[in-house]
Amino acid sequence: RVGTPEDAAHAAENEKFEKEAYQICQHKIDEHKLDMKLVGVEQTFDNAKILFYFTANGRVDFRSLVKDLASVFHTRIELRQIGVRDETGIFGGIAVCGRPLCCSCFLKEFNSINVKMAKEQDLSLTPATISGVCGRLKCCLKFEHEGYLELQKNMPAKGEFCDTPNGRGKITDRNLLTRKVTVTFENGNSSTFPVDEISCSDNDRRPNRSKNNDHRKEEDKDNNNSRKQRNQNHRKAADNNAPEKGNHSK
Repeated sequence: RVGTPEDAAHAAENEKFEKEAYQICQHKIDEHKLDMKLVGVEQTFDNAKILFYFTANGRVDFRSLVKDLASVFHTRIELRQIGVRDETGIFGGIAVCGRPLCCSCFLKEFNSINVKMAKEQDLSLTPATISGVCGRLKCCLKFEHEGYLELQKNMPAKGEFCDTPNGRGKITDRNLLTRKVTVTFENGNSSTFPVDEISCSDNDRRPNRSKNNDHRKEEDKDNNNSRKQRNQNHRKAADNNAPEKGNHSK
């Protein structure tokens, strides 16, 4: 249903009550000397339950705390242990991009994130680059991942050799968003070009691969021939040492 002015007034009262409940709960935590950090308090709109969110390094026995809080507020009490991502989402903040934290704006679920996603986005793997305010991997690595994979489809990879307006060189860096690559030439100089101004062929991606394969095949062939020759020599030696049939001494 659509909210009424009475609903807005009731929500404002709940918000004021939550601030008071936070102070009371923090005082009780100090009394019981519990190793936990109170993060936030939420009261349901119908005032049937109060939720206290906290963080801790391990499990906490808060049964006595729940009893004390229930005797104070005379309602149902629930304590929920949350992670550092949820804590950061509750407090909010500004990310390195200059915008409010994604976890405090629109992210409702925290999906699995791994370092491979950062590699596929050509990001530096230093903790300062890929870690968020919470100290964990940035959430944007996940929901931007598919977009970066789409950008990679028509982009050459690092290490490929290509032809440029300034000559032939090796791709040492690339920017997926601007669609530009940095090419290093034999003389050590580097230049940046739009991807449309360079050309790469499949044969140029690993220039020494065919030569290495041919050299490896020749080595394998020589090794096989050597083994065959040794086997033949062993058989000949065995035949010479074996007694001839029908030539037994009496």
